[in-house]
Amino acid sequence: MSDATSFMSAVSTAPATPMIPANAGLAAAKKAGQDFEAFFMSQAFENMYSGMDADPMFGGGNGEQVYRSLMLQEYSKVAAQSGSTGIGAAVTRQILQMQEIASKGN
Repeated sequence: MSDATSFMSAVSTAPATPMIPANAGLAAAKKAGQDFEAFFMSQAFENMYSGMDADPMFGGGNGEQVYRSLMLQEYSKVAAQSGSTGIGAAVTRQILQMQEIASKGN
């Protein structure tokens, strides 16, 4: 009985460790890489379209400028999902490498 009591007291005082699936770090790293690539592409598209005037066929004006930025954000998300530049993959590899180094240090 004393063995069971000592076991239960050891379990109750042990620090709680979250149950994280093994591939959660990989999924988070991939998402971070893809998000970074989308942001990078968004900045590139903004620069690319900065010199273009609003199309008079659609009325132009401030509304078109606002919706242009939303359109460019969606373009950048699609470009990042396709991985066409490879920036997201490079960022993902770097994140995973840094996580591996950090886990070896602990």
